[in-house]
Amino acid sequence: MVASSERERPCRDDVCLTCSDQVVVARVIELLNDDLAVLETDQGVEVASTALVDVGVGDAVLLHAKEAIAVASRRAG
Repeated sequence: MVASSERERPCRDDVCLTCSDQVVVARVIELLNDDLAVLETDQGVEVASTALVDVGVGDAVLLHAKEAIAVASRRAG
């Protein structure tokens, strides 16, 4: 489990990691309630919505503006 302090870490440089005008690949490391998940990116850990996609722990997703918009790859198994 990821500590709640890591989940609610403030954005850096006045912009959230995934709020810029780009897509980021992120790995699902924990599923939360209300279609949210803890995701790991190259820049750190974020909580984002997974309401638009069907994902599981270990899946890689395309993340934009704190929203998983597509599954990039599924976990093995």
